[in-house]
Amino acid sequence: MAASGRVRVALVNDYEVVVRGLHAMLQPFDGRIEVVELDASLPVNASVDVTLYDTFSETQVDSSEIDVVLDQSNTGAIAVYTWNMHPQLVEVALAKGCRGYLDKSLPAEELVSAIERMARGDVVVSTQHEVGAEPEVSGGDWPGRGEGLSPRESEVIALITQGLTNADIAARSYLSINSVKTYVRTAYRKMDVSRRSQAVLWGLDHGMLPDRVRVTHPVPQGGRAAQAGTKTTAE
Repeated sequence: MAASGRVRVALVNDYEVVVRGLHAMLQPFDGRIEVVELDASLPVNASVDVTLYDTFSETQVDSSEIDVVLDQSNTGAIAVYTWNMHPQLVEVALAKGCRGYLDKSLPAEELVSAIERMARGDVVVSTQHEVGAEPEVSGGDWPGRGEGLSPRESEVIALITQGLTNADIAARSYLSINSVKTYVRTAYRKMDVSRRSQAVLWGLDHGMLPDRVRVTHPVPQGGRAAQAGTKTTAE
């Protein structure tokens, strides 16, 4: 932990808007946790106590992507932050060595408490909600939110923009194919598009492709973390 006793935390996802939204959600608790790094499609660079791995548009923990984070020596306790609360995924995450599996419906204060418990060595798993249901997200952000897309609709459109088929999306998101089709239909209405090619173009225009950026918040000697931080975009 930092000399101040705060838990040092890194936030990881492929989308800058997602990690920035999560950071904003946690900022009211900066007396208890210190977010030192936001990583979009880049490895964690700093040494931290807890890494919060947001699964928006990511493959789930039963694939190899999270193994890259788990294999790093500086990431501390790994917590999966997700609305995919499938019991099989919880089991796999814990078997791989994750110390937390946290539902995105957690209020911010409960999320902070879970982070603190993991930093002390506890294993924390959220109470599971109905698998496949539209999540009740307490905070954070996602691409397309300003245009009215729900979290699930946004994730589906992000994956369509990346070129995934409905079957691919269902497999990655642990949703039924009918649920995926429903999210596609409702999202298309909000986007005012009717074809997949139009949805891809809409996604390209509205930040639906992954980013590649690291935002750091260095702590000056004897001072608090810089508010703006340092943004490094990989070439």
